Parts: sequence; C-alpha cells; structure tokens
Amino acid sequence: MAAKNSSDLTDSTAIEAPDLEAAESGAVQHGFFTRLYTGTGAFDVIGRRKMWFIVTGCIVAVAIAAIAIRGFTFGIDFKGGTTVSMPAAGGITAQQVENVFSEALGKGPEQVVMVGSGGSATAQIRSETLTNDQTEKLRTALFDAFHPKGVDGQPSKQAVSDSAVSSTWGNQITKQALIALGVFLVLVGLYIMIRYERYMAIAALASLMFGLTTTAGVYALIGFEVTPATLIGLLTIMGFSLYDTVIVFDKVQENTHGFEHTTRRTFAEQANLAINQTFMRSINTTLISITPVASLMIVAVWLLGVGTLKDLALVMLVGVVCGTYGSIFFATPLLVTLRERTDIVRTHTRRVLNRRKPSKNVEVGQDAEPEAVAASLAAKPAPDKPAPGSRPARPTASRTGRPSGKRNTRRR
Repeated sequence: MAAKNSSDLTDSTAIEAPDLEAAESGAVQHGFFTRLYTGTGAFDVIGRRKMWFIVTGCIVAVAIAAIAIRGFTFGIDFKGGTTVSMPAAGGITAQQVENVFSEALGKGPEQVVMVGSGGSATAQIRSETLTNDQTEKLRTALFDAFHPKGVDGQPSKQAVSDSAVSSTWGNQITKQALIALGVFLVLVGLYIMIRYERYMAIAALASLMFGLTTTAGVYALIGFEVTPATLIGLLTIMGFSLYDTVIVFDKVQENTHGFEHTTRRTFAEQANLAINQTFMRSINTTLISITPVASLMIVAVWLLGVGTLKDLALVMLVGVVCGTYGSIFFATPLLVTLRERTDIVRTHTRRVLNRRKPSKNVEVGQDAEPEAVAASLAAKPAPDKPAPGSRPARPTASRTGRPSGKRNTRRR
C-alpha cells in the first residue's frame, strides 16, 4: 500500500511540477514559427532583460537627442501664420510658386506643398502672418502668373484663397492638449493600479512614455509638421499601447496567481511564459493595425498626394510598432524587476532554486521531490522487528536484581 501511494504521488507530482532544466535539455527542438505559435515559453525575454533595457535606453537617448538638436516643426495651427491655397493644374511646381511669392513680397515663404495630382492638384503656401495688403498683393501676383481656374472652369482670382491663424489660438491648443494628456495618464494609472497593482501601473506608464518619446523623436528626425492630426494620432497610439500592455499583464496576473504556494517556476519564469503565450496575439493585433495605416500612407500620401494625412499616418505607424515593442520587451521586464525587489518574490525565487539543487540530506516536506523523499525514507534505519512467525521475547531479570515481571510458578 505504501509503495502504491508513493507511486501515485510520484506520477501526479511529475505532471504538476516537472523538472524545467531536464525538460529544456531533453525536449524536441521545434522550429521558430512553431514555438511562436504554441507559446510554450521557448523565447527567453525576461532572462535577457538587461539587453532589452539597453536597447530601449539607446532608442530613448536618440529620440531625446533629436528633439533637443533638431526640434519640432510646428504647423500653422500651433505657431500661427497665413496659409494661401491655389489650384495647381497644368504642371505648376513648388519652385515656381516660391519665386512668385519672393518677387511679390520680397521674402520667401516658409513652406510650399503640392497636394494631389492632375486636375485636382493644389498648391499650399505657408508663411508668417501677413497683413491684408500683403495677402491681397500675393493673390494678385499668383493669379497673374498662373491664372488659376475657379469652379466654372474659367480663370478667377477667387480661386486663390487664404486663411490666417493667430498664435494665441495655437498656444491655447497646446495648453489644452497638455492638460488632456496629463488627465489621461492619471486616470489610466489609477485604473491599472486598482485593477492590477501599483507595479503594473508604473511599468505600463513607463512603456507609454517610451512610445510617446520615440514617436516624438521620429517626428523631429524626419521634420514632419506637428499638427492637430498629430495629437489625434498620439491619443490613438496611447490607447493601443495600453491595450497591448494590459493584455500581457492580464496573462502575467493569471500565471502568477498564488505563485508563492508552488515551486514549479519563479515569478520571472511565469512572466516570461505569459509573454510567450501572448506573442501571437500581439503580433496579429499589430499587423491588423498597421495594414490600414500603411494603406493610408501608400494610397493617400504617395498616390493621391494628400499630404495632410501623412502626419496622422506616420504617428500611428511609429506608435503601433513602439507600443508592441514596449509592452513585450520593456513593460513586462520592468515589472519583473520591480517585483523581484519585494520580499515575497525574493523568498519564493530562493525556494524554487533550492528545490532544483541536488541535495544529500533531504528533509521530507511539501517542497521535496518524491524520489528524494523515497530515498530519504529508505536510508533511515528501520526499527528492530521480530521475524515473521517468531515468538515474542520475554524480558529477563537485569543484573541489578530488579524484578523482570516474570511470574514465578515454581513451588518450593
């Protein structure tokens, strides 16, 4: 009966808590895509977290340097100025428009962008704030040089339109955007802290700031204008980054629930398994999100020439990629690093590592291996037992003369 119980214990425990090192050394090596799809923990992300921290730090350093050195190119909505638009059918080039602008006002424009192609092409001229007289003089010069056609197809001076934006209005937009960003971060941090824990909130917000900083650095490097569309894109990628991070954290919480009561894996190994289990979901979500954004950039910007959409497309493309990277390679490793500073995780990690070490003197307990328990029990000396069928030995009188308890039946 004892042998049966020991065998049952060994079989059940082997299923519940296998030897990870033996499994890794003797397991069949599957292909990359098979391991990626099955999510069995074959990719060691947490174990190489120092490398990912260095990579993330380098990306942030380049982004900050780009922002500090090159700065941002703010659109007219933020810095104020005057915008003049004119139909550009007939092969009008941006250089020709710049020459007319310089001859009419004695100074060059800040930017001339050709939007669209063919009969729907439009020239958009942006400059510093112009007076009414300067604007009228520029419209007359453009009409005389290119004779733009109106709605009825006839040359019309009204086809040259203008709009002015005050710098005060741009400052108000910037202020409101910063307030909205701050409120968003506070609410998200409180939600994650209540729903999960404070360490997850810290890691999620750090990953979010990484995505925002990287996107801002790409904007500074490329030189795209920061427009209201950019702010819309930033809010969109913030939501996506948090969505992907929460998915990974939800799996981490599921895997580490009650981890202190088991010695199968450490907290770091459970978190690494959660990353592997959500790899395919994160990749699929990223591909589905990138596909329409890439279509927007290819069709709207390159083919149709709608330059006003490139700001939104770029910020979403960069933000989605950074959000996926941050949730897997930065947020979760940071979470593990923070949790490993707590006593409960440190104690549990020591228990798991001690359990995996071979030991000669094994104490019977809930953390001992079944084979070790059996060997320990076999090594202990068994108490003296009579042979089967033998008569029990009766006590004899000791040398001290004390009665042995044997009844004397002999008559004197």
